[in-house]
Amino acid sequence: MTLLDAPPFNARRALWIKRISIAAVVLFFAGFTGTILYVLDFPWQLWNWPSDHRVNLFLDDVQAGNLQKAYGQWNNDFQWQQHPDRYKLYNFAAFQRDWGPHSDYGVIKSHRIIVAKHVGNGVVMGVDINGGSTPIFLRVDNKTHQIGFSPIELYIGQ
Repeated sequence: MTLLDAPPFNARRALWIKRISIAAVVLFFAGFTGTILYVLDFPWQLWNWPSDHRVNLFLDDVQAGNLQKAYGQWNNDFQWQQHPDRYKLYNFAAFQRDWGPHSDYGVIKSHRIIVAKHVGNGVVMGVDINGGSTPIFLRVDNKTHQIGFSPIELYIGQ
């Protein structure tokens, strides 16, 4: 056999090399895309969207001054006035003290969810109110969809 003689073509080996090459390229791009999405925390943000949306609706009602509707959002019971005895532990007067214009936050002019994470059977989120330096942490229960103050504070990364 001389230097210019090529080995006979092996169709089976060529097909095997082609399949391995395609699989390697697909795995590389899937791994690269997964790494980028993990760094951006992208797909996991979508899982919190229903809770984020509920808190945004609640804070929009508070911002508009519609505290009765906001209290319905808080308890996930828009007919709460029909049976106020269910909410004796955190009644509407206490809610007004916490969220009304004379609360610690004053009149709410803006809000922004800055962090959200699944914790236990709910979603805990940090909400920046009126551009304050310290966020307030709220929790939305996955089963009852009630909003409440969270005993857990998330790390913001500052």
